[in-house]
Amino acid sequence: MEQARAAADDDYAAGRYGKLPMHQSQSRPGRKRTDIFTLSAQNDGEKVLIRARVQTSRLQGNKMVFLNLRQRTSTVQALLQVTGELVSKQMVKWAGSLADESIVLVEGTVKKSPEPIKSATVDDVEIHISELWLLAGIENRLPFSLEDAGRSESAPEVEGQFNRVLLDTRLNNRVFDLRTVTNQAIFKLQHAIGDFFRSYLDNSGFIEIHSPKLQGAATESGASVFKVDYFKGNAYLAQSPQLAKQMAIAADFERVYEIGPVFRAEDSNTHRHLTEFVGLDLEMTIEEHYHEVRDLLDGMFKAIFRGLKEQYAKEIAVVGRQFEAEEFKWREGPEGTLVFTFKEAVDLLVEDGVDRETLDDINTENEKRLGRLVKAKYDTDYFIIDKFPLALRPFYTMPDPEDPALSNSYDFFMRGEEILSGAQRIHDPEFLSQQMRTKGVDPESMKGYLDGFRMGCPPHGGGGIGLERVLMLFLKLNNIRRASLFPRDPKRLEP
Repeated sequence: MEQARAAADDDYAAGRYGKLPMHQSQSRPGRKRTDIFTLSAQNDGEKVLIRARVQTSRLQGNKMVFLNLRQRTSTVQALLQVTGELVSKQMVKWAGSLADESIVLVEGTVKKSPEPIKSATVDDVEIHISELWLLAGIENRLPFSLEDAGRSESAPEVEGQFNRVLLDTRLNNRVFDLRTVTNQAIFKLQHAIGDFFRSYLDNSGFIEIHSPKLQGAATESGASVFKVDYFKGNAYLAQSPQLAKQMAIAADFERVYEIGPVFRAEDSNTHRHLTEFVGLDLEMTIEEHYHEVRDLLDGMFKAIFRGLKEQYAKEIAVVGRQFEAEEFKWREGPEGTLVFTFKEAVDLLVEDGVDRETLDDINTENEKRLGRLVKAKYDTDYFIIDKFPLALRPFYTMPDPEDPALSNSYDFFMRGEEILSGAQRIHDPEFLSQQMRTKGVDPESMKGYLDGFRMGCPPHGGGGIGLERVLMLFLKLNNIRRASLFPRDPKRLEP
């Protein structure tokens, strides 16, 4: 007992390490903190204060420990070694016992490294630690290793060396899974898509709106809506902001967009369906022809693709190391984006051996087949199909002026999967009522919507985009759940 006490008394570094009291904003001394990604050899000799996670630790004997410190996607090596009256053996032992993923506050000096440090993204310096404090420790065993979770999807599993982390395991432990470098990059890219969408439309005269997600009637078809109790009656979760967008046009907003949640009560357990996703929606008035809308949407997509490629090449490369894929291709310049009519797309599939009788609609399998055909023939991953049969579209879709069996509608595709559906809408209230009845929708159940058109509404059109689907297909993540922060599907409501 006395020996242990004497050993503790001999710990001359006792005031420079340990667990901090729970952070309750006790004080605000205003000390400058350093971000790991800003460090370089130019900072040699500078003192820094860094809050980071311990990604890994490596104890060497009883006098030295290496810590790999992480902030988001950046890492730096830190060294703690017994020195004079600054760092004790007890301090080194305590640092070596810190669990991976602990959050620490590190004070130290930046030292230029004589050779590149392969285990860190900042490879030309290391931090020589003088103080080390534990801010938040780990209570439970980690569900898997982040190193395993970040391995290439195409890497063969080697027994005894590493374990493949299954998607369900990741999603059950999503908070931990999101710490991987790949996921940090994926959601930075998701943010970028929303940012480019918003910027392009802001610069094109649009305003952002925020529509209600509780509605008194189903927007498109009663089969795919969530019904919820609403006081003494029922309400429905919005399948899209479609009706609100159109009413905003009737209210003379001219050009509107929204970024918000969309709910679909479809029992689809596929790689590309969610029951809740983020919708990027827009609506605008038409002056002469609905292709004004189609062309604006096309310009917007190409601006998003260019922005990602030019400004986020580093993040795309990070994701590509885990999800290997051919670089996404689209057509620029005078030739423009490839556009097919629905009939031309069907003809392409028939030429490839698909039975025309099965092509009243193009199903998921044939969409992918078409994507492969287009890529092989035209070397592009992005194309548009125009003039869909009216029978395949919602009640508010404007028919073609020359062939009433067709419609003024379009879908956009990436890597052979649909990412946008849009059209010119019907703005005449009597014709709209007639089309509603044809589709089995009672006009009286949507009186508030129709009343907006009865006071005069300009010709208009728009489209709806699934954010997660665009992200999944641009990066070829192969499952939409990887592109959703906390995915919701028929079997998942947690976490």
